[in-house]
Amino acid sequence: MHAYPAAAVDTGTILERIGQLETEHHGLDSLIGKMAEVPGINDFEIRRLKKRKLKVKDTIILLQLQLEPDAQLNP
Repeated sequence: MHAYPAAAVDTGTILERIGQLETEHHGLDSLIGKMAEVPGINDFEIRRLKKRKLKVKDTIILLQLQLEPDAQLNP
């Protein structure tokens, strides 16, 4: 029987997910910028996208902390 650490981290999987989330974050940023330029756009939709963008950023930071829990991150 092997004893594995409870918080074993699959670095490759986490790095891949961070990359996906960074792509999504950039896409949301671009979309928000384009939508903000459109007259009469629904402000509710922009707010929803901004909240999603912040949630994605928070998830990226949490994943980065799993890779380097003692590192100082610059969000």
